[in-house]
Amino acid sequence: MGNWFRTALLLGVMTMLMVFFGDLFGGKSGMIFAFILAMGMNFFSYWFSDKIVLSMYNAEEITPSDNPELYGIVQELASRANLPMPRVYVIPEQSPNAFATGRNPEHSAVAVTEGLLQIMDREELKGVLAHEMSHIKNRDILIGSIAATMAGAIMILANMARWSLFFGGMRDDEDDGGLGILGVIVMAIIAPIAALIIQMAISRSREYLADETGAKLAGTPLGLANALEKLALYSRKVPLNANPATAHMFIVNPLSGSSIANLFSTHPPIEERIARLRGMKVKPLSKANTAESFWRGLEE
Repeated sequence: MGNWFRTALLLGVMTMLMVFFGDLFGGKSGMIFAFILAMGMNFFSYWFSDKIVLSMYNAEEITPSDNPELYGIVQELASRANLPMPRVYVIPEQSPNAFATGRNPEHSAVAVTEGLLQIMDREELKGVLAHEMSHIKNRDILIGSIAATMAGAIMILANMARWSLFFGGMRDDEDDGGLGILGVIVMAIIAPIAALIIQMAISRSREYLADETGAKLAGTPLGLANALEKLALYSRKVPLNANPATAHMFIVNPLSGSSIANLFSTHPPIEERIARLRGMKVKPLSKANTAESFWRGLEE
């Protein structure tokens, strides 16, 4: 129930934000347009957010014969976590990163970049994938995917407001309740920040939890800790051309090269994540410890 409540709350907050900014943008007619857009985005973000995000990065689904090691690790982790086998994708990008998406464990996907596969050894790759499988088990993926889609919709409204300033499309009168040019300026500045704050609130605490549960699922925190060290180094050298609306979905912030992005980062400090992992004591998953009791223990 907690995850469903958080999902409903997110949809409600995002919808109210869009309607509010629609009012600033065009009064009553702007509110109606924003409400219709929000309802459409709510529908599509629930049913199709995973496909939207995967297509944004030209992710290609793989089979066991395409990459036996990658597919095999995901299969092993899914079995240990008592999860359905997610679809596995590779993103044709040299910047190392990964994310999970989907509306529930039965309709989930894990995506990694080609760059990640090139720099990680097996233990590190397993740590990264265990982190992503934890997002699936904890049902973070629906919330993250919806946040990405709805944040993108808010950004569309903000961009419309900016263009209206250039082309003089906004009326200065307030006949239909809008705030005219003042509303456009406020919306163009505040809308992206509001969307980012919501992403930050959703993502930061969930990353720590996914690190912890992922380390336990993998049987050791060292693989993920070593992987995060590599990701911190390589992601700065080879930045990912990522859409800001989806930044919170990745295992490390793909926008870390920007000082503004660091200030409003959707991820907790990577150094803190590594320190927490190195301080963990993990008991390997034994045959006597079933997947059900393992995850029950994590939730207690």
